[in-house]
Amino acid sequence: MSPHHYAEPIHMDTDKTTLNLGRLLVQAIFFGLFGLVIGVFSHWPVYQVLAPGRAVVKLSFTHHGKPVSECRQVSVAELAKLPPNMRAPVQCPRERSPVRVEVDVDGQTVYQHVARPSGLSKDGASSVYQRIELAAGPHEIAVRMNDDARQTGYTHTRTGSVALRPAQILVIDFDPEAGGVTFK
Repeated sequence: MSPHHYAEPIHMDTDKTTLNLGRLLVQAIFFGLFGLVIGVFSHWPVYQVLAPGRAVVKLSFTHHGKPVSECRQVSVAELAKLPPNMRAPVQCPRERSPVRVEVDVDGQTVYQHVARPSGLSKDGASSVYQRIELAAGPHEIAVRMNDDARQTGYTHTRTGSVALRPAQILVIDFDPEAGGVTFK
């Protein structure tokens, strides 16, 4: 190589440059059309969750019912028949009670449900979810619940007057630490 070696001149291939510009133009057109489609469908058709003048009451909770029966003392004879690692002096059932719920609005029952406990041994929580759509305005709501199969009637009740605004969502929950059935 000689000390005065110069790089070869760069000459542009105009066909490749035109092809690259054409690709960029086509991509820009497609991205523009894609953006236009997204813009149109983000505003049309108009979706309305609730009709005007309506409100929603949502009954939503997960709760473990009481055991279906009392724990019992195991006799000495029964304990002797069991392997040493199974000799618990008290046996308690795993199975839980189903949770029975009723909701009245303005004196009429609008929802009745028996939520069975989850799990193979029926020892899990019972889940309840129901959406009740009402006209906005004042309402008298009564919730009755029984979580103990050993008792007749209801173990938890709550009655309250509410004034629902249009598009308002009232949540009915069950929280034992807050006193049972709650309206939020």
